[in-house]
Amino acid sequence: MNRLRRGVFLAATAFALLAGSGHVAQAQAVVSRNNLQSPILTVDSERFYASSAYGQRVLAEARQAEQALSLENEAVREALEDEEREITDQRATLSAEEFRELADAFDAKVQEAYRAHNTKVRDLNQRIDRYQLAFQQAAAPVLEKIMRDAGAAVILERRTVYVSANAIDITELAIERINAVLSDQLP
Repeated sequence: MNRLRRGVFLAATAFALLAGSGHVAQAQAVVSRNNLQSPILTVDSERFYASSAYGQRVLAEARQAEQALSLENEAVREALEDEEREITDQRATLSAEEFRELADAFDAKVQEAYRAHNTKVRDLNQRIDRYQLAFQQAAAPVLEKIMRDAGAAVILERRTVYVSANAIDITELAIERINAVLSDQLP
């Protein structure tokens, strides 16, 4: 029951802060980033990740890998198109059975190329997901410390909050702190 009351209190406090004028919310949150005091904080988690040095390295690696996969896929596609033309050109000189064998072998080759490409894309996505999970695990204590230092009870995703004072947005502070923690760790 106490948990429910505390949840209702936190929700009411959040509503009061968010529904009130910007002046009320700003008055309750000390603006100094080092001395921020507010029961509620916000963070833009996408920007937190993408603007961190770690996130930028992961995103750059992902872009390079995607470009390499795209170039590889284009080369495979062109080779398969050339092979398809050759098989089509041979059709007039082959028996129906010989042509069917070539066509079936070609279809199997196309399907294998498709599966191989999809496997590489899936592997890349899984690697990126692992990097993001590692970031989230490293970020949790950073965000918890910011929350404790501010006397906050909760950090909300900024994009899910209808209205809030910029003073309670800890995204830049979180980026600075996570960069200090992960500065020497490469994904």
